[in-house]
Amino acid sequence: MESEVPVEPQSLKKLSFKSLKRSLDLFSPLHAHFPPPDPQSKKIRTSYKLNVEYGGIKGTTAQPSSNAKAAAQNQASAPSNALALPGPESTRDKGTGNELALGPSIPAKGPSDGKSNAAVPSHGSSERNLSTAAIMERIPSRWPRPIWRAPWKNYRVISGHLGWVRSVAVDPSNTWFCTGSADRTIKIWDLASGRLKLTLTGHIEQVRGLAVSNKHTYMFSAGDDKLVKCWDLEQNKVIRSYHGHLSGVYCLALHPTIDILFTGGRDSVCRVWDIRSKMQIHALSGHDNTVCSVFTRPMDPQVITGSHDSTIKFWDLRYGKTMATLTHHKKSVRAMAQHPSEDCFASASADNIKKFSLPKGEFMHNMLSQQKTIVNAMAVNDDGVMVTGGDNGSMWFWDWKSGHNFQQTQTIVQPGSLDSEAGIYALTYDVTGSRLISCEADKTIKMWREDENATPETHPLHFKPPKDIRRF
Repeated sequence: MESEVPVEPQSLKKLSFKSLKRSLDLFSPLHAHFPPPDPQSKKIRTSYKLNVEYGGIKGTTAQPSSNAKAAAQNQASAPSNALALPGPESTRDKGTGNELALGPSIPAKGPSDGKSNAAVPSHGSSERNLSTAAIMERIPSRWPRPIWRAPWKNYRVISGHLGWVRSVAVDPSNTWFCTGSADRTIKIWDLASGRLKLTLTGHIEQVRGLAVSNKHTYMFSAGDDKLVKCWDLEQNKVIRSYHGHLSGVYCLALHPTIDILFTGGRDSVCRVWDIRSKMQIHALSGHDNTVCSVFTRPMDPQVITGSHDSTIKFWDLRYGKTMATLTHHKKSVRAMAQHPSEDCFASASADNIKKFSLPKGEFMHNMLSQQKTIVNAMAVNDDGVMVTGGDNGSMWFWDWKSGHNFQQTQTIVQPGSLDSEAGIYALTYDVTGSRLISCEADKTIKMWREDENATPETHPLHFKPPKDIRRF
């Protein structure tokens, strides 16, 4: 009995070639004839594909000169390098119209040499179009190039809190700022000198949210004790409390034009309060988990919330209903920042930092690097410098327009603190955007500004545009 012939394992490449051959056999006008092997045509195809992909082909004008005509006549008299067509030689030479027509040649967008109507030479066969991969052209990246920015440096460390510093807000007059801490106090500091001006007590848990009104002498605070308080800064005492949250309040924002306040918390609801009457106007419910970031704007959508359920919701303030839900993130959206002058905002999550346009919330692009940590806070100034702070103490500075990360720095914990106490919990710029305040887990407040001595020579811009033209 004869031994069985072993079956050769067939690779995916070989199978795809077989499939291509079957298609050619099926749709070719010369169905009964098998194409003869032609190594010359394979060589031409390979060189053609390389030339088109790398833009090494110079175009020829549509109306050739006398030299070009002479070259064309010489080429016609010379043996053709065209792809071998299936069928006998006599059929191909006579040109009876049985050739497999794949359409006219398509001009490639090679490097411009100042001539119009450039077309790709087709190696002796102007009527044949080669494989689709040969026509595919790499589009040069049109990603915006970032402008050079000076790196930021820490110039002041303020100590005074006895617990993690969880929140910060700057006075609209740009003379002082306030911080809320896990030691249950709110401290007010002089912005220029960093000296402590006042300490306010009243919360019985850590203070997670702060906001200062630009129309009244009011400051608002929220904390893990379910309380939202309104402080009168002329009397330095609480004048109103807003009751309604069923759990800790994690974020807080003031509407820029109307006297209303937004608070979001662990009860998965963003509540809308009338500042004067202490009444709850709306309970914006729809999130499945903690609402940990909120910001407002004067036009629709007036309220935007981010949650631990990894979604961002736009709310209709008139009816208290959801206008849109963005589901681009895969992890909790712990921080959001609206650009001061452009109609767009950025949201930060452990998976990525994404940019969206307003008012419809179209996805624009991801930032070009990944911080690979839980991002707790972010801020952006008028100049287009965005900063994000992570749980591991990393502070990354980004160019807003291009998404390029131009500086990465690591905060230095206070002597005596653990390395795990390097988290950054809150970030904000002052009104001018020239100073940055960070609140950290080592119980300190750090202030940052641009390095005046830096130049493009000492800190060169290392930017590589993404290979893909798509911005997502």
